Amino acid sequence: MSSWTRRQLKDYVAKALAIAATLFGLFWLAWILWTTVSNGLPALKWELFTQMTPPPGQDGGLLNAFAGSIIMSGLAVLIATPIGIAAGTYLAEYARHTKLGATIRFVNDILLSAPSIVIGLFVYELMVRQMGHFSALAGAVALSFIVLPVVVRTTDEMLQLVPSTMREAALALGIPQWKVIRQVLYRAALSGIITGVLLAIARISGETAPLLFTALNNQYWTNDLTQPMANVPVVIFQYALSPYEFWHSLAWAGAFVVTILVLVLGLISRGLLLSRKSHD
Repeated sequence: MSSWTRRQLKDYVAKALAIAATLFGLFWLAWILWTTVSNGLPALKWELFTQMTPPPGQDGGLLNAFAGSIIMSGLAVLIATPIGIAAGTYLAEYARHTKLGATIRFVNDILLSAPSIVIGLFVYELMVRQMGHFSALAGAVALSFIVLPVVVRTTDEMLQLVPSTMREAALALGIPQWKVIRQVLYRAALSGIITGVLLAIARISGETAPLLFTALNNQYWTNDLTQPMANVPVVIFQYALSPYEFWHSLAWAGAFVVTILVLVLGLISRGLLLSRKSHD
């Protein structure tokens, strides 16, 4: 067997293994999506979005859980996004080739890959034990720790992708550095930064572990951030473990809504990235 034939054979084997691995992953993904759709779609009713979480034996919906998830996720984004953009800007523009910048990136990557239950336990010790009770504010802070490293990473990378000639041209005109960042770099990297925020929202939309230790749950409607607040992931977790069939259907419906939300956010993020590439 010649060397060319051996190389061609190795190429075929590598392609076959890559295709098999891809099909293996797609099989489980398709199975998960089919199970979620087949169980969640029949349970999707108008009452799901208009009625409160019910006690056993009664009809109801997930209105307060949806509202609680929106409130806590929105507050987490409001907390983490400005800090993340500021930190990413510092890393990209002021500490790109320094040891401090490399250290911060390393710590940020650790936080990015940290298990969410560890973050939940940390915020539990930081806030819940000090306050003496669970609260929506603690849940929002726990979710913000998940949003933060994603925004820092995407902001840092998107700003580094901006051509250095744009910086040099603006600085050559005598524009201050802070104005170059605000008026030139942020505009060029805006779609990438927004994509990072959307991906962070998609990640926290289904997080259960940190909310179990912080916000817990609430069967009733509440806007008080210092009290426990209903949220979709914890409701899905509790209802899925219950012996009541109607609660099971509500859990599947909630899982279906969360899945659709994540898919929509993923498509929007991909669209923003494609539009940025087309403009480039």
